[in-house]
Amino acid sequence: MAKYIAKRLVYMVFVFFIMSILMFGIYKMVPGDPARLLLEGSKAGMKPEVYELQYKQAREKLGLDKPIPVQYVVWITNMLQGDFGYSSNYRKDVIEVVAEPLKNTMKLNLVAVVVVFVITIPLGIICAVKKRSVFDNVVQVFSVVGYSLPTFIISLVLICLLAVKVPIFPVSGVNKVGFTGTAMQKFFDTLWHMALPVLVIVLGSIGSITRYVRAAMIESLSMDYIRTARAKGVKERVVIYSHAFRNALLPIVTIVTGWIMSVFSGSVIIENIFLWPGIGKVLFDGLMQQDFMVVLAMQMFYVIIALLGNLIMDIAYCMVDPRVKLD
Repeated sequence: MAKYIAKRLVYMVFVFFIMSILMFGIYKMVPGDPARLLLEGSKAGMKPEVYELQYKQAREKLGLDKPIPVQYVVWITNMLQGDFGYSSNYRKDVIEVVAEPLKNTMKLNLVAVVVVFVITIPLGIICAVKKRSVFDNVVQVFSVVGYSLPTFIISLVLICLLAVKVPIFPVSGVNKVGFTGTAMQKFFDTLWHMALPVLVIVLGSIGSITRYVRAAMIESLSMDYIRTARAKGVKERVVIYSHAFRNALLPIVTIVTGWIMSVFSGSVIIENIFLWPGIGKVLFDGLMQQDFMVVLAMQMFYVIIALLGNLIMDIAYCMVDPRVKLD
């Protein structure tokens, strides 16, 4: 195991540097000049010579006056040392720009992931056990509907029903404007504000994951060892959860690991609809404003998350099914 992990870590370092070169090169090919965007708001009141001087200083500050290979070396060296660059849009260091939005995104996605798996795994198991029953057919119909509807449609319907017609939940923000109270009160206020976006994520995801778990369980329940266990008189609960579910975990681990890694990623649509100040909106604004230091930092962060996720997934395969040999 240790030898395998060491090999994968070397592979991850290699892929990381390849991806960093590709990402940096792609963003450098995008038309536009971040230095000019940095001065766009104050350009009208400047004399031409003052503007040119400040433009030159801005290019030096952003490192754009150097050749592209030198820019890459400076950028990757600084990033490995914890310096992610300077945001031309927010006028501050990238780490300060992404810290709070990333935390908000993690809060939202963590609650959504927990709710999704608490619902979908038992639901998928029940549907597999009751295959082709009325309950299974009803769940499959709703799963297809939820899977097919776009996220923004689900969002608008829920806002109309639960925030306009019946004003139960707020539609924007992390906390009430001007909120004052204890840490516990703030925690429950945040949960109240994230209720609608979490519900949208759950309704949009519950169908696909339920069908995935159902398919894995149906395949496992059709195996010969399940018929043998039932023929021996083993209790049905033991057959389902100890025999079938354990052997169905291998494909389920794939989707579970992917969802756990998605805790760090933002949803541009949901965060913009509900004005949730998460990382999705920061990335969207960064792309629109050509604030490539922010976008590059987050993209490389997601590369690391993806590589770690694949490593964790492979190790989880071995832990779930001893028949899997990592070598």
